[in-house]
Amino acid sequence: MGFAKLRQELKRGTGQSMAVAWGVDGGVLQACHDALSQGFLQEVVVTGPTEQIQAIAQETGLPLTGFTLLEASTPAEGAALAVRQIREGRCTLLMKGHLNTSVILRAVLHKEQGIRAQALLSHIAIVELPGPRLALLTDAGMNIKPDLTQKSQILDNAIQFAWSIGLTNPKVAALASIETVNPQMTDTVEAAALCLMAKRGQFSKPAVVDGPLAFDNAYSKEAAAQKGIDSPVAGQADIFFVPEITTGNVLYKAFSYVGNLSTAGLIFGASCPIVLTSRADSAESKLNAIAVACQALSGS
Repeated sequence: MGFAKLRQELKRGTGQSMAVAWGVDGGVLQACHDALSQGFLQEVVVTGPTEQIQAIAQETGLPLTGFTLLEASTPAEGAALAVRQIREGRCTLLMKGHLNTSVILRAVLHKEQGIRAQALLSHIAIVELPGPRLALLTDAGMNIKPDLTQKSQILDNAIQFAWSIGLTNPKVAALASIETVNPQMTDTVEAAALCLMAKRGQFSKPAVVDGPLAFDNAYSKEAAAQKGIDSPVAGQADIFFVPEITTGNVLYKAFSYVGNLSTAGLIFGASCPIVLTSRADSAESKLNAIAVACQALSGS
């Protein structure tokens, strides 16, 4: 299943409502409008300077039917107000608008007024591979150099999320630069440890984890066969698990810019999925992220 089929199924109506933090961005408003028009959102609450938001909508020819605007004078105030909509139950999804990721995360992680649900939040990229089929990549945007404890939580987040969007019993490729365990290469040792943890049932839901695997073997069954690797994950990975953020970020952007694949980005581990987009993301990418977040809530 690709993004198009996912959006089509969501047209039946998910009943989700979304809070957008500091929504002074035409691309974000367009994606929200499209999600409302296609029926998988029923309401969008946007925080920020209301006159500016109305002006942006008017310039781009967007009707604000289905939108509620809440006045905020600074990005930090807008982020806190958007998070408050989640905490108080008015909205079920949160989306980053035109503000720095650190600003919205401070509001999300606030000890008294935040919405943290897991011990550790992580970034999950969703990529539409040829087929089409959806696969996950984590962590490409949040945790810089996780240790084994943090890696196990990041992977657990991804496994939970995979199940919520219909990727049951997901196949996970724990990536490294080689396919054998080398004690001098920590990434290979920790990839093997994650495999054993999965076999021992140490994650929230079942998953098939194999690693260490180099990317070519995880992505291509033929490449694995040429190297004599017999793996249930090779060529079938639902989750590409990277050892640190640089690898994940480069791979995510290579998928998008070199491979020209459709992508979406979310933060998982709060009380709801957080739609995380950048100004460089296309309108389709923003819409895809909203759609996947709606599916995650519907399927969880």
